[in-house]
Amino acid sequence: MTGAGKFYDELETRDAATREREQMQALQQQIAHARENSEYFGQLLADVDPASITSREALATLPVTRKSDLIETQRNTPPLGGLNGLGMAQIANIFMSPGPIFEPGDIQGDYFRMGRAMWAAGFRPGDLVYNTFAYHMTPAGHMMESGARAVGCTVFPAGIGNTEMQLEAISTLKPRAYVGTPSFLRILLEKGREAGLDMSSIKVASVGGEALPPSLRTALQDLGVDTVIQSYGTADLGLVAYETDAMEGMTIDEGVIVEIVRPGTGDPVAPGEVGEVVVTTLNRTYPLIRFATGDMSALMEGESACGRTGPRIKGWMGRADQTAKVKGMFVHPGQVVSVQKRHSEIHKVRLVVTSEDNVDQMTLQCEVETGTADLQAAIEDSIQAQCKVRGSVAFVPVGSLANDGMVIEDARTYE
Repeated sequence: MTGAGKFYDELETRDAATREREQMQALQQQIAHARENSEYFGQLLADVDPASITSREALATLPVTRKSDLIETQRNTPPLGGLNGLGMAQIANIFMSPGPIFEPGDIQGDYFRMGRAMWAAGFRPGDLVYNTFAYHMTPAGHMMESGARAVGCTVFPAGIGNTEMQLEAISTLKPRAYVGTPSFLRILLEKGREAGLDMSSIKVASVGGEALPPSLRTALQDLGVDTVIQSYGTADLGLVAYETDAMEGMTIDEGVIVEIVRPGTGDPVAPGEVGEVVVTTLNRTYPLIRFATGDMSALMEGESACGRTGPRIKGWMGRADQTAKVKGMFVHPGQVVSVQKRHSEIHKVRLVVTSEDNVDQMTLQCEVETGTADLQAAIEDSIQAQCKVRGSVAFVPVGSLANDGMVIEDARTYE
């Protein structure tokens, strides 16, 4: 644990020129490492002289690697597509996200760098952290646990599901800190109140995996949580950015370099202009260079009032492609098509994602000649199996869905 006082470490308050110089030096080392140790980047950057990448303008000349391409890349060169910068004998874990996409991990230290976000949320040494992210297959639970332990916290690995048991655990253990999606925190607090159980110990929350609209943040505060801070990260990159008490966008993590580019290209856009988030990580295990996340955001000008001097983004502003994050899990168009292929009765599909009272909902609209209860149940089982998230089914007449190429429609609004 390196935190002391308001800031996690001295990196957060470096002057801009020092940060840029030190990150460019680290970037040159990372490119050299990736060329020498990663099969994928060895080929992609074969003609690049690491010493020539001395600025963001030079970085912007390098090719982009897209998250949407990882499925095929890893299928062709299992298990990690040759993107790993360390040999398999040096990698502690391999996780799986929907797609499937596989990510390497480590159990040593704060591999995913989540401790910085938790410190900003008010987590402190000695706190008991109630971690409701999944530990099974996906890295989310491990990401948050390693961050909490880096701060000096004790972690209760609650995971997902078993709500009644979770309520009992919270009322008995009285954790001060919560980690998980904001919607599940609300469910726990409301159900605990209905059951007459004491949930009041939870005072700080580091949330992620889904949007946190102002109405949901206010609802959680009304339920007794003093501080609700969201972070933005991915299974591939770890922490990318995090809120602070200034509530002015999200401060970019010190372990990554973030660009905002015009979707479908690698061309940076001006500060304030919305574009796709492209991240270069300084992680030597998985040295992702110019990794296009598919997420949309915009760079903010100036420094945060919190005193941290790093650059900021406005936060998550939607997807550049049709991939949607539902209840903390990515759902890809290919998964939706896989559901359709399981049932010959379906002519065409469209997955509509909505939010009801700040809880994500998925409805698969299916063009069928005749819809039956048995077919509906079978399709719902296929949704769960393929997308790893539950969804409902709505039968619609053949030919009624728009001919616009859309497989996933994200109809959520965040007010």
